[in-house]
Amino acid sequence: MERQKIHREYLLNATSKSILWSAISTPTGLEGWFADRVQSDDKVVTFFWGKTEHRDAEIIAVRAFSFIRFRWLDDEYEREYFELKMTNNELTNDFVLEVTDFTAADEANDLRELWDSQVETLRRTCGF
Repeated sequence: MERQKIHREYLLNATSKSILWSAISTPTGLEGWFADRVQSDDKVVTFFWGKTEHRDAEIIAVRAFSFIRFRWLDDEYEREYFELKMTNNELTNDFVLEVTDFTAADEANDLRELWDSQVETLRRTCGF
């Protein structure tokens, strides 16, 4: 099955890098928009949705106030990951959240819509 890399960019009206960084890199922050509950054991993060669904991800790369990259432990494609990266627009001083993820080619539109929805929740939760 053909795989596709998805890259999305979202302009956020955020002026605090620490608030945005916390939202994308801490269990408490991720619980506000990405999952219902998040548990972290330093390198392994467990995401919970609803009462029964959960997935484990390993943090494979991180640079403070820049990006965090996760790899799903149950993913058969070992080179694939999802990454949350924050960059600053120097002209407006707003932040851009860049999301990179991978999916089956026939599910690419669904994944784009899912990220759009998740980031919209992030905007509402954090006031971005």
